[in-house]
Amino acid sequence: MPLQKCYFLPPISSFFIVISSLLFVTAFGYGSPGPIAAAFGENEFFCAIDAGGEQQVICWDKTNKTSSVPTFDFVPSMASLSGGEGFLCGITANNSQAFCWDLLDFGINLVPKAFRYNSYSQIAAGKSHVCAIKGSYFSSSNDFSNVDCWELDRSLGKSNFTTSSFSNHYVNNVIVKNIVSGDGFSCGIAKETSLIFCWGPKSSNLGIFNVSSEFKVLVSGKNSICGISEMSGEVECWGDSSEFGLPPHGTPFISLSAGGQRFCGIREDDHEIECWGRNINVSSVPKASGFLAIASSDSMTCGVREVDLVLNCWGANEQSSLDYSPPLQLCSPGVCSSSSCTDGKFAFNASILNEPELTSLCAQNELQICLPCGTNCSVGYFPSSTCTANADRICTPCSLCQSSSCWDVCGVLSSSDSQQQDQQEIKKLVVIIGSSVLGCLLIFVACCVFPRIIKKRSEGKGRIQCGFCIGKPVAEADPNPNPLPPLSLTTFVGETQVYRLSELKDATHGFKEFSELGRGSFGFVYKAVLPDGRQVAVKRANAVTIIHTNSRDFEAELEILCNVKHTNIVNLLGYCAEMGERLLVYEYMPHGTLYDHLHGDLSPLGWDLRLKIAFQASRGLEYLHNGVSPPIIHRDVKTSNILLDSEWGARIADFHIVSATTDNDLSGNMEDDVYNFGIVLLEILSGRKAYDRDCTPPGIVEWALPLIKRGKAAAIIDRNIALPRNVEPLLKLADLAELLLKENPSERPSMNNVVSSLEQIVKCELILS
Repeated sequence: MPLQKCYFLPPISSFFIVISSLLFVTAFGYGSPGPIAAAFGENEFFCAIDAGGEQQVICWDKTNKTSSVPTFDFVPSMASLSGGEGFLCGITANNSQAFCWDLLDFGINLVPKAFRYNSYSQIAAGKSHVCAIKGSYFSSSNDFSNVDCWELDRSLGKSNFTTSSFSNHYVNNVIVKNIVSGDGFSCGIAKETSLIFCWGPKSSNLGIFNVSSEFKVLVSGKNSICGISEMSGEVECWGDSSEFGLPPHGTPFISLSAGGQRFCGIREDDHEIECWGRNINVSSVPKASGFLAIASSDSMTCGVREVDLVLNCWGANEQSSLDYSPPLQLCSPGVCSSSSCTDGKFAFNASILNEPELTSLCAQNELQICLPCGTNCSVGYFPSSTCTANADRICTPCSLCQSSSCWDVCGVLSSSDSQQQDQQEIKKLVVIIGSSVLGCLLIFVACCVFPRIIKKRSEGKGRIQCGFCIGKPVAEADPNPNPLPPLSLTTFVGETQVYRLSELKDATHGFKEFSELGRGSFGFVYKAVLPDGRQVAVKRANAVTIIHTNSRDFEAELEILCNVKHTNIVNLLGYCAEMGERLLVYEYMPHGTLYDHLHGDLSPLGWDLRLKIAFQASRGLEYLHNGVSPPIIHRDVKTSNILLDSEWGARIADFHIVSATTDNDLSGNMEDDVYNFGIVLLEILSGRKAYDRDCTPPGIVEWALPLIKRGKAAAIIDRNIALPRNVEPLLKLADLAELLLKENPSERPSMNNVVSSLEQIVKCELILS
């Protein structure tokens, strides 16, 4: 499947996201450059750079109105973006030139003609002005230079250059290595003095004097500026304190965004979001989800999630969160740069996307995106691998913690601690058991020493008996003198393997089409050969699955799947969750699906095997309904989801984890599974598809049920297979199918009863054959 670009298509994979500038990490707020930016004011909207390698732009606003406009046809490909009051600016990816536009007309460049053809390495939009550092974003040698500034008089429908407000002799000649803009001011870090300095008519209101430049991030609000300390990672702010409130103390951050009277930051360790200030709805802030790219407007903050490169927005109130529904896009994880990645960062490697046509997320292959490494994981997860040159750390659920490397993080007892606790528990148990035994002995002795005197005449003599307080054993039924050999039913629990993405990519020949086994609602299924020679089936999630299942839901489902083990289930062997990919590794079923044997090109099945498959499939479905907690509803029972293993045993596949809100919902879903299994029985019995346009009527239920009800079930038996000597088991199978297909769900049998009925049919077939 080709990589979905940041147009109007859903994303297919997930990756760790952060914003990186040319030589440093930047942030996204009012006037800060990055791959996602927001416009402030009445016409607030967001834009982001796509991850398709061409650096094209997609924009959206309230109710996602602008997503209907193919903005990439009018806005050039961008290297970075910055938001102002009702407009956005960016540096073009092809020639490093400035381009500004607003919500009303994407095709008009608001940059004054005097500056349109200059090259810039950074750009920062303020309320009504823009400043940009001269140079080219392609070349690391031109990262630091002096600044051009211009104002936009959008009330006249055009841009207008003013020299008095934002340009002076010092600003025009100083070399700047970072830049942000706000309402009536811009700030930067001077290369020579290493001091933060600000200019513009309102710059004195910030109160910044002789502040050291030891800040790796600068971000501007309308009337304030905040930075992240290079040494501590903590946030320091200047200007209007009503905007930034009380920044968190003792928490290192890697990125910031400034909105209307609120700031949001991305924590350094686990990449989760933390917001503070007045205008923030804490309950709307994403929990247990990593972000490394965010931008804020007056009422909203949007970001690119760490787990899947998908856009997510949250607002200052409930209504704003509902109004903003960003398009489902796969967007850029950072700003492309020609500089080498420093310690603590990794270079995003496009090859892990497994898309042959995509070699880079940047317009030029020599550029790269440097992203900060995560040092920790969210609560309930542990880092199962460390950050490398081309990949961030991998977070794995604590439910899969199986070694001492994750015990401390997950709160699991070490072996020695566990032994000590076991010893303490044993001591307590001994005391409890000893006390209980002593009490029973006392009762027993009391009952014997002080018995009830029961007089009984026997053979003319009176006898005294002791009536003990011990009940008689319950009599057991006589065993069947001629039992049939028991049908084996094996359940087992195995260890779930965590696979590396590179290993599964090699095992499937790069997820090529010739390795494809099939496609389903989850995604693509590939045949894979592991390094040890084992054959497995690898299920790779598609875009719809990823976008409708957040990371927490996926991990919760994975935890359940790891505990579902049965001989009539296609069991999960392992998984891979690297870089947002969701890959499930299952047992390989060499004999394909029941559908292909009944209706496809695979070999036809005899009656004894068909009945065996029906029985074994029912056991697998009954196990899902009753053998696991919480119960699992399949919701897609059909012949293509019944697979055959190397021994021609039936295995249920592709079931869905569904949580029912009430017992009635659970029962109703189970009854739907029973109905669909009735259709499977009709297909096994007749060899006809569940729905066939070439038949009249096309639906198998409408065709077969009337015949069965009229006592003509023999008419639906598949004539392409030689009939057995006695068709009685097949007629009983038809009767059972009729029960499963009752129109009233409450009249359908449970899967437990279905298993019992099919077991008797199989036994009858064995006896009569």
